[in-house]
Amino acid sequence: MDGGHDLQPDHHRVAILGAGLAGIGMAIRLRHQAIEDFVIIEREDDLGGTWYVNTYPGCQCDVPSVLYSFSFAPNPDWTRSFAPQPEIEEYIRTCATAYDVKRFIRFGRDVSALRWDEDDRRWELETDQGVITADIVVIGTGPLSEPSLPDIKGLERFEGTIFHSAAWRHDHDLAGERVAAIGTGASAIQFVPQIQPTVEHLEVFQRTPPWIVPRPDRPFARWERTLYRRVPLAQRALRAAIYWARELMVLGMVKNPRLAKPAERLAAKHLAHQVSDPDLRSRLTPSFAFGCKRILLSDDYYPALTRANVELVTEPIEEVRAGSIVTADGVDHEVDTIILGTGFQAAEPPVARMIRGRDGRTMAEHWSDGAQAYLGTSVSGFPNLFMITGPNTGLGHTSMIFMMESQFNYIVDAIEQMRTGRLSSVDVRGDVVREYNQRLQSKLEHSVWNSGCASWYLDSRGHNTTMWPDFTWRFRLLTRRFDPSRYVTTS
Repeated sequence: MDGGHDLQPDHHRVAILGAGLAGIGMAIRLRHQAIEDFVIIEREDDLGGTWYVNTYPGCQCDVPSVLYSFSFAPNPDWTRSFAPQPEIEEYIRTCATAYDVKRFIRFGRDVSALRWDEDDRRWELETDQGVITADIVVIGTGPLSEPSLPDIKGLERFEGTIFHSAAWRHDHDLAGERVAAIGTGASAIQFVPQIQPTVEHLEVFQRTPPWIVPRPDRPFARWERTLYRRVPLAQRALRAAIYWARELMVLGMVKNPRLAKPAERLAAKHLAHQVSDPDLRSRLTPSFAFGCKRILLSDDYYPALTRANVELVTEPIEEVRAGSIVTADGVDHEVDTIILGTGFQAAEPPVARMIRGRDGRTMAEHWSDGAQAYLGTSVSGFPNLFMITGPNTGLGHTSMIFMMESQFNYIVDAIEQMRTGRLSSVDVRGDVVREYNQRLQSKLEHSVWNSGCASWYLDSRGHNTTMWPDFTWRFRLLTRRFDPSRYVTTS
């Protein structure tokens, strides 16, 4: 289905951006609903999304694997309780094949602009291989698709090798090198222990230490995988038990942060057990509330920092020179390779800068005071456009796939109601978005995520535009039906 340059605009009922979990799951739901006139546009050469791009050493999910799958496609073949990246990528590929959606994907197409055509009531998608038009667009690119590069003076002057963890240079041998790892987030704590035994010297540049709890990871026994394959209900029961147990964590994150104290004590005990040096332990102890930043899971990160060839650097970086990193204390750290473990542009997604709505302004311009979307799905002024894992759908306790599936159902219901009601466009009302966002921000105000630390949950203005401040089952109830009365509709 992937061809050369289109001579005329290629039109579809639905266009999906991204062939990761969100895009593939959306495509499967469309086919469940007997909607076949759609296309998936993917800029990479293969499917998988963030699980295709992120291949750094040690890449692994921090959500239990039995939860990290579509409810309609449980996977009895997970080998571990926390699935590694290659298995998740293979799972997405297996789902795409089993539900026959690969033929709808157009690989290697980079979308540069999306524009709403008010006269024709459709979207124009400008790609590097021609224009595609669609009645409805679903944004499935996700919050972890665009790497965040640090604003460090002189970074471009570095003459050694430099790369982001999301673009790992597997062709570059780190053996015997002096390596700098900038950042101590979810990616860094996974790759640091993997590269530590290989490099000559490793300096980990930490701005703020994260809270880290033990990772209860173990291999699944052969009899367990056999049981899940032959008796799917057994795996579903385990999935339900883990889901409801994790929903209780919301109480400590949103309702009463004091309820998270036992987990904070567990993290402190974990640090004390693994790091005996009091000075190093002090520099690894967070000064913010447990959960304010993303809670990380690791059993080997702290031990890696205690090795003889590793140094934790907590002085701020002043500048990067041709062969070194200079910190605020004047020390010149000579390095051969810099690895950026600096995360993604989650709070202010770059995709918003290339989507133009009915008034000609970009979504980013509409969001100048902070990203807002009704149910994390619909943005006022952008008819027939739906987002998956849009603003304020992020979670700190359980699987994002649950949120995705809620949105799949909502979007499919919207498409069906447009068909049966003979509606050419639906555009969520501005007052609906404002009222919904005010309720969200009111709940977030006293949450642990808004307790004072700087995190990727907050945008440049300090607004929490990423997290969902409630139980996920409540989000499922809110998205169970599409309500046309909350939208401006055109017949």
